Amino acid sequence: MTARRWLVTGRVQGVGFRNYIQKHARKLGLTGYAKNLADGQVEVHAVGDSSTLDSLSGYVRRGPMLADVRTIDEQMADLVRYDGFQIR
Repeated sequence: MTARRWLVTGRVQGVGFRNYIQKHARKLGLTGYAKNLADGQVEVHAVGDSSTLDSLSGYVRRGPMLADVRTIDEQMADLVRYDGFQIR
């Protein structure tokens, strides 16, 4: 098990980005959260195996249809135990 954190900028709030990520993370069996930040970014933290996190990374980079993902800061993160994948 490993963990990753993404900070996503662009038009990512108010377009269903967190719901989109939650849906795909749950399908992939990942745990963690997606959260709007005060500066307009979305933070995603997910825990799972490396190849599954790679799959989620593709969804983070694409975003839902109304999103306009501009930049992504992806990094390894602390391994935290979560109960499912939540929207915060």
